[in-house]
Amino acid sequence: MINNNRKAFHVLVGLALVVAIFALGYHVGQDKLRTKLATGGEVNGLENPIPEFLADDVEFDLFWQAWQHVKDFYVDDDIPDTQLLYGAITGLINSLDDPYSNFLNPEVAEDFAEELSGRFEGIGAEISIKNNQLVVIAPLPDSPAQNAGLQPGDAIVLIDEEETFNISLFEAVQKIRGPQGTSVILTVVREGADEPIEISIKRSKIVVSSVTWEQLPNDIVHIKLRYFNDRGSNVFGALAKEVRATNPAGIVLDVRNNPGGFLNVAVDVAGLWLGDELVVSERSRDGVNKEHRSDRFAALIGIPTVVLINEGSASASEIVAGALQDHEQATIVGEQSFGKGSVQDLRAFKGGSAIKLTIAEWLTPLGRSINDEGISPDIEIELTQEDYDADRDPQLDKAVEILEE
Repeated sequence: MINNNRKAFHVLVGLALVVAIFALGYHVGQDKLRTKLATGGEVNGLENPIPEFLADDVEFDLFWQAWQHVKDFYVDDDIPDTQLLYGAITGLINSLDDPYSNFLNPEVAEDFAEELSGRFEGIGAEISIKNNQLVVIAPLPDSPAQNAGLQPGDAIVLIDEEETFNISLFEAVQKIRGPQGTSVILTVVREGADEPIEISIKRSKIVVSSVTWEQLPNDIVHIKLRYFNDRGSNVFGALAKEVRATNPAGIVLDVRNNPGGFLNVAVDVAGLWLGDELVVSERSRDGVNKEHRSDRFAALIGIPTVVLINEGSASASEIVAGALQDHEQATIVGEQSFGKGSVQDLRAFKGGSAIKLTIAEWLTPLGRSINDEGISPDIEIELTQEDYDADRDPQLDKAVEILEE
């Protein structure tokens, strides 16, 4: 559970939100809470102080007057003040018109913290708002969502017959997630399909292995990195030693459909190829850049590497791919990545609620913005529906071909 001390987390996935609120990534800061709620005497619109940080032309008394009007005249006089408060804060954050900035009530904040471990109940898919449309970034491997046929890029137009037009990301998550054994019906529009597709998904407990690897012919190693969880640095570091011991001729780092995760893990993974070179910069609204470098030993430096990406590769995946591309340590193969490059700060407040707020954007080592644009592959190879149905993988085949040259 998120405690009441201020914890600043920089979110890598941001827009991206796994159903059951998963795979958002952070790094921890230490600064204190800077903003406090205005307090005062009886709420009457006249006796409460106007916060000093407001612009001169903002009539903050209007808020208290509206509050008191609701308390005095709303038909149901039993509405808890906490519900009104949380609703007001939600409206404040929603007014930013930013799908990555959200208010989390205590229940959602607790679920959020718990599910960062990668163990949760839901359908196992990451969703986002892109171009004002609710879309699937990626279903998790072997998840109910993937097994039911949900695919990256699917636009969700109905959730159990309820339209998703103008729905917020958190509202969508609340409607899609649920207890193990229950079902949700998603109606999606898919590129190339003539009609909307109705997909029934039975929710389940989701436990995802973050990284696996296999030996391919000709001493090529295929590493599948599914997400950057809090144990990823140690797990991937140990794996890198195993891989190095095989004296591989080449490595395929596969981050397709990887929605992201913790910043420090992304930096450490890139550091296995880059050492202490710059991995990513964080640019805040004041224009100041904060650099992130790894202190890891570059165990995999010099080994020919291909990174596989697609439209389901977001945030931490894009940071790693962009860093290896900029430093010319890998060839990028596949399709344009998602384009999640904004930074969210998560603050815990008294009572267990929290606010996730966009505060900066990520830049690759050469200063390229990841946000909206994503990472462009050096060699573009599509994986079509026909490939998918026939269990073919031309992207992996191309990666192996490059490493065998």
